[in-house]
Amino acid sequence: MTDAHAMPPVVSRSEWQRARADLLAREKELTRLKDSVSAQRRRLPMVEITESYTFDTEDGPRTLWDLFDGRRQLIVQHFMFGPDWNEGCDGCSMMADHIGPLSHLHAKDTSLVLISRAPLTKLLAFRDRMEWTLPWVSSVATTFNEDFGATVDGEERQAISVFLRDGDRVFHTWSTFARGEEPFMLVFDFLDLTPYGRQETWEDSPAGWPQQPPYGWMRLHDSY
Repeated sequence: MTDAHAMPPVVSRSEWQRARADLLAREKELTRLKDSVSAQRRRLPMVEITESYTFDTEDGPRTLWDLFDGRRQLIVQHFMFGPDWNEGCDGCSMMADHIGPLSHLHAKDTSLVLISRAPLTKLLAFRDRMEWTLPWVSSVATTFNEDFGATVDGEERQAISVFLRDGDRVFHTWSTFARGEEPFMLVFDFLDLTPYGRQETWEDSPAGWPQQPPYGWMRLHDSY
């Protein structure tokens, strides 16, 4: 903390309740706005995937259609892990830390898989180190990353893509990049509830609040 005395003002309980009520009104507006954006997302058109992608998996070569594992919907985390990297991206790892059991997604006919360009042996070794059980496949022999904007000019990018299956046909419905992935990382939502927030320099915070450059604090969970 840069200033141990930087703190919110102290008020009476009744004053706090009035301020909290004002903020609650805005929080409810945000919830309704999120619902509206989600409704618009459900109305997005989609693009049919005609490229035949084949991924290296624990079960041998599998196509994009196979990755649905019999379900109608598929969420892909484009996990930043280049072919010559020794370990995965800190931010992508933090996202994977938050995903949890997939049974809840499976109950809604939705699969999830991590896809990276690193060789499968590297991915599985790193997964063991991180103590994850998430399905992870390698796209090293395909143009999948480049086609979906997860690798640009040889540089890896964080991304999420969503696909829909209809029989033998596969469609791309949605993608997001950068801060669009924050809903997958609950640590940010938790920190946003606290007086000091994310403690990053871009935030609109009172003078004296502790702040650091964004994302510079992130580590693999076994490296703090």
